[in-house]
Amino acid sequence: MDDDPLTTADYPLPAADYPLPAADYPLSATGFLHLALLGSEILARIPPLSVSPALAGIAAIGAWPWGQPSLQAAVGLCLGAAILGDGVSLALLPRKGRSFGPVTPPLLALALLRAALAFGLGALSPTVAGAVLTVILQAGITALHLYATWVEPFRLTVTSLEIPSPKLQSGESLRVLHLSDIHFEGWTPRERQLLETVRALAPDLIFLTGDYLNLSSVDDGPARQGVRDLLAQLAAVAPTWAVIGSPPVDRPDVVPQIFAGLPITWLVDDVAEVAVKGHSFRLIGVRCTADHRRDGERLRRLLESVSSHLTPDGAKEGGAGKFQILLYHSPDLFPVAAELGIDLHLAGHTHGGQLRLPLFGALVTSSAFWKRYEAGLYRHSRSTLYVSRGIGVEGKGAPRARFLAPPEIVLLELGGICTPS
Repeated sequence: MDDDPLTTADYPLPAADYPLPAADYPLSATGFLHLALLGSEILARIPPLSVSPALAGIAAIGAWPWGQPSLQAAVGLCLGAAILGDGVSLALLPRKGRSFGPVTPPLLALALLRAALAFGLGALSPTVAGAVLTVILQAGITALHLYATWVEPFRLTVTSLEIPSPKLQSGESLRVLHLSDIHFEGWTPRERQLLETVRALAPDLIFLTGDYLNLSSVDDGPARQGVRDLLAQLAAVAPTWAVIGSPPVDRPDVVPQIFAGLPITWLVDDVAEVAVKGHSFRLIGVRCTADHRRDGERLRRLLESVSSHLTPDGAKEGGAGKFQILLYHSPDLFPVAAELGIDLHLAGHTHGGQLRLPLFGALVTSSAFWKRYEAGLYRHSRSTLYVSRGIGVEGKGAPRARFLAPPEIVLLELGGICTPS
């Protein structure tokens, strides 16, 4: 592909597979999450003060099992103060330019969690000691809430990986940055740190694997311009290649306008031969639709269309064929990629779960394989998959929070394997 300005007409998306209206979205893990996010938007439209009677009722229910009026009053006041603090914290996030999500859905979720905990302890141990434990646990929830919304979403990490292969030339390695799930809503300290870190890492290439806007900001003009400015500054650091992400986020009536005129090579079911610093490899970009099975078949046909260009050696396992990198937003194509002998699949989409439990990890991944490829490095046969935790967070009524899944930049060192002389 060339770097001419893109238009919707340049974006070949058969109506049969992309995009789908919400009502027709497949009832997969991704589909359920998408529908849940759309449903949360109803609550997002309700001002927090309008639900204050419901919040007071939730606090009263949490205090009800404590029996003694004094304990009921103490627990009820504790819950009320904690819920009020949650509301103030959530309301301050957009005012301080930290994130731009609605207050009501996460506030109600936190209130229900707090009340359920207080109710359960009151039912089990309606004593002074039980009330003290309740206060301590409520304080713990407050600490976790503050950390997950004010701290971890901005704790941008760099994961460094070495990917050696006999298909790559030995000598100086290639420094490749993989960025995924930017989910831009507005400029925050995270986006500014992202640009600073990318410039400091000085990569040779940058790969982007989709979801450039937040689901809440797809139709927001300033956000579109903001992410366009961000992408332009990234592309000024190093040659940049990109693919599209989830259908509801990277819509065909929006994404071409964001990329138009930028020095970014956009791969839409396309293959590019790349030569950098003496290394050459094949870069494959496949668009992500609502059905990873059809996307897998499209990948097969795409590789078949270029198979005639492979040398006899290139068809041999471990031979001198081209090193192949697949850019596809979701990890769900990895089984197919491994079967086809693709060396490296770079993906995002899962956010690493975004909110994780200790020891268990992600509860939600939006992957058809659930936790099988939730985050990090995976290998099968001669193929490698890396699933980035991404940069941004989910939109609509979802909390703009991360816990045990900090945002991630992936730095790949691609190089050949030196053999003894």
